[in-house]
Amino acid sequence: MLIVVTGAAGFIGANIIQELNRRGHYDIIAVDNLTNGNKARNLADLDILDFVDKEDFIQAIVNGEYDNQVDYIFHQGACSATVEADGRYMMRNNYEYSCLLLEYAQKNEVPFVYASSAATYGASPVFIEERENEVPLNVYGYSKMLFDQTVRRYFSAGLRAPVVGLKYFNVYGYREFHKGRMASVVLHHFRQYQEHGCVKLFEGCQGYGNGEQSRDFISIEDVVKVNMHFFENHTQSPHEISGIFNCGTGKARPFNDLSLATINACRKAEGYAPLDLQTAITQGIIEYIPFPGDLADKYQCFTQSDNNNLINDGKYKQAFLPLEEGVENYVNLLLNS
Repeated sequence: MLIVVTGAAGFIGANIIQELNRRGHYDIIAVDNLTNGNKARNLADLDILDFVDKEDFIQAIVNGEYDNQVDYIFHQGACSATVEADGRYMMRNNYEYSCLLLEYAQKNEVPFVYASSAATYGASPVFIEERENEVPLNVYGYSKMLFDQTVRRYFSAGLRAPVVGLKYFNVYGYREFHKGRMASVVLHHFRQYQEHGCVKLFEGCQGYGNGEQSRDFISIEDVVKVNMHFFENHTQSPHEISGIFNCGTGKARPFNDLSLATINACRKAEGYAPLDLQTAITQGIIEYIPFPGDLADKYQCFTQSDNNNLINDGKYKQAFLPLEEGVENYVNLLLNS
């Protein structure tokens, strides 16, 4: 079986390859742009058949070089910087590239799982996978929403092979070291705590108190499990599921909880007792900083995945890791890396 993973040197793509390797799949074409050569570290311990530069891969697809060659596609490649202001760059990377691969997958009858985003919901208070609930706040969210719309048109016209879009909520976990500002809050707070003994959170905004803005935080382990669920369905089962599904835990948690989980996981590894929130604030271990002005009208203060479609139509029945357990797993990996 020949599997293509785009964004292969990225956070989610590399973790998908790791799990594919664990399951005995090594005939993998890893596609990415390694202009940031540090990302190659994410591939160093993985086994693949070939690495292909993203632009070379696009040209090969256009030229028909991969026609009838590929058995499965995990399309994780995208510009994930929600603060990126270059709309032309964003649309080329996230929309046009995705449309090209979708057309190829349908033409060659290749099952296709791709990364959408909870950023498509933007200002909406409703997190159900329908166009009426999608009000993106930035061009990143718009690029993802527009591709979801393209996929919906394919659904209406009739598919030649399964297509699954996954609206990722706030993912945290190992192999995100290269993401800079876009890395998870867990990684930022882990580094702050290790270097300074304290972590910083935004002050309140839009009616939320200090650190009380809430997101649906999902571990990379669970994200990989959801991807593998559809991979198994498309390759081993006669029930070929298609659809656009939320990929979150279904539970919103305040950033205060996330930060405290990170701090206490570090303290546990050091042999110290856990702290409660008020104690962490009183001791200056959690500090609040002014909300950044450049995020004022682009920030989701609340997200919470509605998992009804994932469970009922997507047939996903596994439980998600509790926040504290997922964060502790990640912190232990960071401490031992």
